[in-house]
Amino acid sequence: MRKGSGMYAAKEFFGCDALVLFHGSPQAVPRPQFGKGSPFNDYGQGFYCTESHQLASEWACPTLEDGCVNEYLLELEGLSLLDLAAPEYSVLNWLAVLLAHRTFEVGPAGSVAARDFLLERYGVDLSGADLVHGYRADDSYFSIARDFLANTISVETLERALFLGGLGYQVVLKTPQAFGALSSAGCAIAEGERWNPLRVARDAQARGQYRAIAAQSIEAGFAGTYLFDLMRRA
Repeated sequence: MRKGSGMYAAKEFFGCDALVLFHGSPQAVPRPQFGKGSPFNDYGQGFYCTESHQLASEWACPTLEDGCVNEYLLELEGLSLLDLAAPEYSVLNWLAVLLAHRTFEVGPAGSVAARDFLLERYGVDLSGADLVHGYRADDSYFSIARDFLANTISVETLERALFLGGLGYQVVLKTPQAFGALSSAGCAIAEGERWNPLRVARDAQARGQYRAIAAQSIEAGFAGTYLFDLMRRA
């Protein structure tokens, strides 16, 4: 498991003293609390935010019911940040972090062995970071992960799939220091009838694009590097 790579001073990483963040949810969250939230999110337990008001609005509306876009100001002085999108990391590191935290049906025994290999070889230790910055996943990404673990798609196809749907980056608060540096700047209503269809359309677009690039991979004769290849070389 890798530790220490991709670590930055948050102030230097973002190039500012304070960062405006948004969190989409069904209800207002004026004061996020450390230690709350599910440990089974992308990067484990933490408070998940985005710099995008639009994405937060979509996250706020998993149904047609109205939700809330919570706005915050995060003071960056003294905070450390681990960037999973840093050059030191690959899509395999990102996927290993997801596999370490998210729960989903992996598949047959061979896929379980592949998952264990990824966790051992490409896992990333997130401890010591006040903030984690990296790509966001949603439910559509886990069918992609299953295909990769089953050696149905290559590393190259997995890398292309990472950007499908335009989910962007997320900033996750992981420590009491990070939570203490966060202050509320208000909450706005996200109209479910407006934002839920956009959320659904984004997911459908990602799934459709993935089917297309997976088909291209098959037409190309399964060219590229597969997880089984990495396991054989280890």
